[in-house]
Amino acid sequence: MSMINNKNFETKSAFVAIVGRPNVGKSSLLNALIGEKVAAVSAKPQTTRTRITGILTKGLTQFVFIDTPGLHKPKTKLADFMVKQVGDSVADVDIAILVVEPKGEITQPERDLIERFKALRLPAILCINKIDTLENKEEMLAKIAMLSKEYNFDEVIPISALKKDGINILTDELEKYAEEGPHYFADDSITDQPERAIVAELIRERMLVDLEDEVPHGIAVSIEAMKEREGKDMVDIDAIIYCERDSHKGIIIGKKGAMLKKIGSESRMSIERFLGCKANLQLWVKVKEDWRNRDGLLRNFGFTEQ
Repeated sequence: MSMINNKNFETKSAFVAIVGRPNVGKSSLLNALIGEKVAAVSAKPQTTRTRITGILTKGLTQFVFIDTPGLHKPKTKLADFMVKQVGDSVADVDIAILVVEPKGEITQPERDLIERFKALRLPAILCINKIDTLENKEEMLAKIAMLSKEYNFDEVIPISALKKDGINILTDELEKYAEEGPHYFADDSITDQPERAIVAELIRERMLVDLEDEVPHGIAVSIEAMKEREGKDMVDIDAIIYCERDSHKGIIIGKKGAMLKKIGSESRMSIERFLGCKANLQLWVKVKEDWRNRDGLLRNFGFTEQ
């Protein structure tokens, strides 16, 4: 992490963890806060696998957001890694945002996380997401009452990350937790993730949207080569999609290669928007059986301790 020198410390910074159970909209919230897509988003749970740092600089204040994997009971070594990322993220931040849905009971993972807040005496904001889907406001009020009994949240803010409703209210509230000090990233940064990592996430996101339910969590994307074409506004990208079974490989490729072609075409459009130039994307599919439980492969795919 590079620090920008500022002897007078007119600037401020705040580190913010975004946490919650799977599929409550944490990555959508991160993208809405940053104003750019830096985290994969899909309707399927457990989309995020690692802590993804998003950066927003507003005037003299810089917010560093840490998007975490959703809380769930781990069933593989990859899942163990994901759950540990949540605990590590909460341990060293200025404030946490607990993202929940507007109705339903409090889940055990949410209770566990609240216990973590208590142990750390961590300031936390309760974000009730997906308010655009709510037909009965009484259900949201009941959810707020239940959660408020569990923890003394500094603020409760209803939002719709999808429609960017309430996002400005949230950032204004977060301003209170910024402390005087240097900005840790350049003011025009939006993430600490390398371009290759984001390109891989954009490809994986398309697969989460397009593929059958049993396939997405058994896939990983590795960017093997990424090079600007000399004299042209174009990047050549070679990527390998790894899956766990031959049957999954067949689903990813599809009949006469139709699914792989669709994934490639849609991914390319997302990548071009992100990079701001044309992209020549080449995709291959390989099988690595049970890679989510193989330490060496997990390290190769970047799922290692920071």
